[in-house]
Amino acid sequence: MSAPGRVASASRWLFAAAVAVQLVVLYAPRAPSTGGVWWVDKLVHLSIFAAVAWTGRAAGVRLPLLVGLLLAHAVVSEGLQHWLLPGRSGDWRDAVADATGVLVGALLPAPGSAARGRMAPWRRTGPRSSQAGR
Repeated sequence: MSAPGRVASASRWLFAAAVAVQLVVLYAPRAPSTGGVWWVDKLVHLSIFAAVAWTGRAAGVRLPLLVGLLLAHAVVSEGLQHWLLPGRSGDWRDAVADATGVLVGALLPAPGSAARGRMAPWRRTGPRSSQAGR
């Protein structure tokens, strides 16, 4: 397998792992204790959504699709925690932390130069951009 193929494969595995961690953290029957420090929970929410957004970009998921799904998941997960998961409570501030994490993960520089042009939302793509580098 070529080096770019290995990088792409590793990126997909990291993305899958980030999604798995996110699902466990959000839907475990009991939230881990934060020791009474309110901002630790918000930092966890921000971090897990940022990790999924960032690794999703690295894995080549289209940015509009990734951001849209993650923002919807932020809202839906808080509703599910509030109404369907005993021992959990949904909180609009958690949804705000989730959305902030999506933005952070979407705006952080993407790893891997092989797919960088596909992942960077501000980069120009197309025939003119490929001739500019020549």
